[in-house]
Amino acid sequence: MVPGKPFSKQHMGFIQAQRGTRDILPDEIAYWQQVEATARSILSRAAFAEIRTPIFEQTDLFERGIGEATDVVGKEMYTFLDKGERSLTLRPEGTAGVVRSFIEHGLHAQGGVQRLWYMGPMFRYERPGTGRQRQFHQLGLELLGSGDVRADAEVIAIAVDFLQTVGLTDLQLELNSLGTRGDRAQYRSLLVDYLTPYKADLDPDSQDRLTRNPLRILDSKDAKTQAILQAAPLLGQSLSAASQERFAKVQQLLTDLGIVYTINPKLVRGLDYYSHTAFEFQSVQFGTVGGGGRYDGLVTELGGPETLAIGWAIGLERLIGLLQQLNPAQPGTADFYVVSRGEAAEAQALKLVQTLRGAGFKAELDLSGSAFGKQFKRADRSGAAACFILGDAEAANKTVQLKWLATGEQQAIAQADLPALTDTFRQQIAQSREQSSADV
Repeated sequence: MVPGKPFSKQHMGFIQAQRGTRDILPDEIAYWQQVEATARSILSRAAFAEIRTPIFEQTDLFERGIGEATDVVGKEMYTFLDKGERSLTLRPEGTAGVVRSFIEHGLHAQGGVQRLWYMGPMFRYERPGTGRQRQFHQLGLELLGSGDVRADAEVIAIAVDFLQTVGLTDLQLELNSLGTRGDRAQYRSLLVDYLTPYKADLDPDSQDRLTRNPLRILDSKDAKTQAILQAAPLLGQSLSAASQERFAKVQQLLTDLGIVYTINPKLVRGLDYYSHTAFEFQSVQFGTVGGGGRYDGLVTELGGPETLAIGWAIGLERLIGLLQQLNPAQPGTADFYVVSRGEAAEAQALKLVQTLRGAGFKAELDLSGSAFGKQFKRADRSGAAACFILGDAEAANKTVQLKWLATGEQQAIAQADLPALTDTFRQQIAQSREQSSADV
């Protein structure tokens, strides 16, 4: 086997990851850690508390919560019987599990608003593609206990803040109102009446949805179906005066916050529990990166008290795919790379790298014992800002050579003076990173 090359598929006994799953390797994990750290910081400042729910739940939770007529429940769930003949399902989304926990543990009895967020793997059996896996990861939040229009604007603002902070500043926010259950029932009747004469011309999925879940036809990617929909009635025309007024207030609040959005009258989202405000973040490369909306009836549907709520989820694979395109350089690489050769120098290098880490720096020690030339090549590839060099001469004199890799500038420093230079090193590393970013 060639070093650095994957095994051939024909290799004896070779087992691959299952289709629709993937390994997140070390050269990518820094992006994930950056996104996760940003999420924790922003959501903590917004007074949201993390919740962690099981990866599998009783199947009925999703059938009742998401809706049996949805594609998720009808086609995409990983459902199995356990040894007790109970039907269980790997969670296809996060909201239903959070609501189940909210009810089961009586969080509603605490009064006020519950602000919860989660992050973890979800599972859907669908065709894998760019940014779409059968095991995928979502970051989501749920605000339970408020029907105030400010809650709608707040959660959207938090999502915008997060996406912009991680570096995605060119996503398009699309907005719509799904109104009340009564509004949607009225619109459903109008849409079915309009589409029924065209049933034979619709794509197969839309023909099936016409009786089960006609609003989902609006999401069809089939060109012929979309052409038929051009003259279809719009959901907004079926909204009650109260629903229209509510939607107008949400729009005004977003405008006041300086958040740019477009109205998409065909935006319906894919799950049955949504009502009133619905929104998505779109990218040219991956399509929908995230989205959410209000789900005022879900808690009651799952056996809890009447609780008004709103939330969103963001697909991390798609988000990180965009970040990798925008910033191919690995974030979070080492500050210092330490090379050494000779018994005394190697012992001092180990002590040096531990001292650097204790001072808060990211430091990598070359353990190869190979010639300096090969160690220097690894230092250049490491992405570190600078390289410490120890050889026999430095070991004898208790000095170290410091080389800034971007400029090649090099200086000798007494090892005893290193602790006093900590702040100087931090400033120089920051300048080096800024210069590297500017060069890219």
